[in-house]
Amino acid sequence: MKLIYAIESLTRWSGAIGAVLVLPLIGALVTEVFSRYALGRPTLWAFEISYMIMGAIFMLGMANALRVGQHVSVDLVTLRLSSRLNAGLRIIGYLLFLPVLVWLVWELGHYAHGAFMSGERSGRSAWNPVVWPIFTIWFLGFALLVLQVIAELIKHGLMLAGHALSDSEDKRS
Repeated sequence: MKLIYAIESLTRWSGAIGAVLVLPLIGALVTEVFSRYALGRPTLWAFEISYMIMGAIFMLGMANALRVGQHVSVDLVTLRLSSRLNAGLRIIGYLLFLPVLVWLVWELGHYAHGAFMSGERSGRSAWNPVVWPIFTIWFLGFALLVLQVIAELIKHGLMLAGHALSDSEDKRS
């Protein structure tokens, strides 16, 4: 289905971007350790940039984690159920989860916009960067999670209706 493919393409890209962000995170931490212990001069920015990059890694990766089935779940029950019953159970879970996610995306959008408009700063270090970029990443990460939940609802709805998913539509492909 084209909608599932489109959503999961976005999900894959966001997961890949999150994975690549590990490199600047390592760079920032190595720079901080070298600067602090070899030069005796800690950086002003490494603490804040590291938690912001780590947050971005998590936010950009959570939709992809759902796509490939890596979120925490209780398999003791679901492994014993038929695939159709399992799909029905997952649909119920996603339907309960979706309104909370939509509300969270809405609020994070307002939060990021407000931080941008006010020029809000972190206040956690001497660097004191603006926070709207990381709030925007949070917004985008949860928006992508909403889209992936919709894709999962469609896939599990098709499974519940007895339609087999092709390899390209299967979340673990």
